[in-house]
Amino acid sequence: MEKSAGFRQKEQLWQKDFIFISLISLFTFIGFQMLLPTLPVYVNKLGAGDTSVGLVVGVFTISAILIRPFVGQALDVYGRKGIFIAGMIIFTACVLGYIWAPTLLVLLAIRFMHGFGWGISSTAASTVAADIIPKSRMGEGMGYYGLAGTIAMALAPALGLFMIDRFSFNTMFSFSAFMVMIAIFLAFFIDYRGVASTRRKLSLIEKAALRPTLVIFFVTMTYGAIVAFIALYAAQRGISNIGSFFTVYAVSLTIIRPLAGSLSDKRGFDVVVIPGIILILMAMILLYFAAGIKWFLIAAVVYGAGFGAVQPSLQAMAIVFSPPERRGAANATFFTGFDLGIGISSIMWGVVAGITGYSLMYLLSVIPVLAALVSYLLVGRRANPSPGPQ
Repeated sequence: MEKSAGFRQKEQLWQKDFIFISLISLFTFIGFQMLLPTLPVYVNKLGAGDTSVGLVVGVFTISAILIRPFVGQALDVYGRKGIFIAGMIIFTACVLGYIWAPTLLVLLAIRFMHGFGWGISSTAASTVAADIIPKSRMGEGMGYYGLAGTIAMALAPALGLFMIDRFSFNTMFSFSAFMVMIAIFLAFFIDYRGVASTRRKLSLIEKAALRPTLVIFFVTMTYGAIVAFIALYAAQRGISNIGSFFTVYAVSLTIIRPLAGSLSDKRGFDVVVIPGIILILMAMILLYFAAGIKWFLIAAVVYGAGFGAVQPSLQAMAIVFSPPERRGAANATFFTGFDLGIGISSIMWGVVAGITGYSLMYLLSVIPVLAALVSYLLVGRRANPSPGPQ
């Protein structure tokens, strides 16, 4: 009987709602990822230094962190649809606002509001996906769901760099906003899960999600170093076509994500997360030694494999070990750690790069990777053991 139920669940993964939420994630991430390598270049052209580049990334992440716990609670109490669509509307308005941002100060103010939109929409999207994916296939489902962001990562950074090179920043911002408008349209066609009629949920943080949250916090400290400074580091090395780094990285992610997710469902999280963290450590060392495009691309493959194994597995862990009625809070807790790692590290690595240079900065980034490994192995294992086959 259990096998029959499990079989029905497996057949229901690729249903209409899962396809729609994946498409929404794709278009939203295209709009988002186009901005990641281009905004640091824009700030640099304004004459600002590495610390200001870090602030542009960091202030966005800080505002997302501030809003996520409240969004998670609201999703569990008031439902998904209205909050989800509102977040994407704020996101779109802020991207269009960049067109009228003549100074760094105005850019930072809009960037702060943009973080609210991203924090709301991304937390809601992951919660909607978690509602749709059968629990027995959560790792695999999150892996496939994450492919939308991965495909966007393969296309959008290079597309964004191409558009500012051939056209203008305003054209790039307009196209980014248009992508999210498509996502808003698609969001009206999803059948959203209802929520329990709980009127009070005082806890903004889901305790069952704290272990994977701590690990992803340290992991994304390396991601912050890559997003904020890889284009500037490559330019220093005389490499102009660094957009290929993101493409290769995304291809590696695309291959690994569903495989790692399925493996974690069958064999447990340890089999996927521990090797993934080790791969990330190796990638940061490769970036330290990278002198030509070949080594940057090798590092992209290794980092993509590591991050593709670690991120969806940790997110699945946060969801699986949390009560269904607390999925909004669990996703908010997880992404708070995710964003906090990027936000703190973007500012921190900007200061470090100003002192040590980019190369040594990437070598120093192995420290949070080691902290991620230690945290995963030692923190909260009794509370959240790695499950075996279900």
